[in-house]
Amino acid sequence: MTILRNDWSLTEINALFELPFNDLLFKAQTIHREYFDPNAVQISTLLSIKTGACPEDCGYCSQSSKNDTSLEKEKLLPLDQVLSNAKKAKEAGASRFCMGAAWRNPTDKNLEKVIEMVKVVKDLKLETCLTLGMLTEPQTKRLKEAGLDYYNHNLDTSPEFYGNVITTRTYQDRLNTLTNVRGAGINVCSGGIIGMGENENDRASMLQQLANLEKHPESVPINLLVQVKGTPMYGQDKLGGIDFVRTIAVARLLMPKSHVRLSAGRTEMSDEMQALCFFAGANSIFYGDKLLTTDNPESNDDMALIKRLGMKVEQAADDQEQHPCSLKVDKMQDAAH
Repeated sequence: MTILRNDWSLTEINALFELPFNDLLFKAQTIHREYFDPNAVQISTLLSIKTGACPEDCGYCSQSSKNDTSLEKEKLLPLDQVLSNAKKAKEAGASRFCMGAAWRNPTDKNLEKVIEMVKVVKDLKLETCLTLGMLTEPQTKRLKEAGLDYYNHNLDTSPEFYGNVITTRTYQDRLNTLTNVRGAGINVCSGGIIGMGENENDRASMLQQLANLEKHPESVPINLLVQVKGTPMYGQDKLGGIDFVRTIAVARLLMPKSHVRLSAGRTEMSDEMQALCFFAGANSIFYGDKLLTTDNPESNDDMALIKRLGMKVEQAADDQEQHPCSLKVDKMQDAAH
């Protein structure tokens, strides 16, 4: 098996980006097959449980109070509405249910409300994931006690480019939250966004930060910028598909055991581009009609593509114990209608 590393140099990573495209994809697919079924994809659904009025100034985000996107502020969703959405997600084939709130950091009072959501979702035998902003060490311990499986906190971009995107939170703030999450024994979900005007060296540097963490994130979401009118990032030159696929392949080479997820931006990807991403080592997707506030491919479209590619849906660990064989996509497609 390929030896896992946490000491990648920027020179080494840039050299991977510069490989001929076919060679890069061949290397990525070879390593991918060492650790994963190359024809299986993990499915996650994301629900915004508290939308809008975030005090951060992230230049890509429709939910920032600093950006004029006409997004209406919404209160924290009631527990029964979260439960209803989680049930629908499970019926449509999701193995992980992710909940996101537009906070800089949750108060302890709000955290207890979210913990109730985690518990009802866990009762459905779904993996649970949260993204709530920055967390303190005691808060991560509380979430671990509640049974949270994953916490998402993206680095977004490289340390060098970060100031062009966000000024209200430092890069070290993000790393500190990841340290707290890992220290509490919660699985880490962390990736970034590409297509924000960064260069290839920035993409290499972002992946270096992730790959050189003490332990690789269990999930690495790679987002393609969704340009939202009213945000500073609106009007950026769009990133080419080949550059996006290269980033997926390099992420797979650096973090062989991580699930590499296609996240935001899939509405602008052709089926052929997504197929290339799967070949490059992506093996997880967010599906459903929304990723927080931006459009995402419909679940039945996703299932149809997976079926056309001869792939199958990866089940959650609890379901695998009950059902040794992976659930076939044709059944999932029926459920998605």
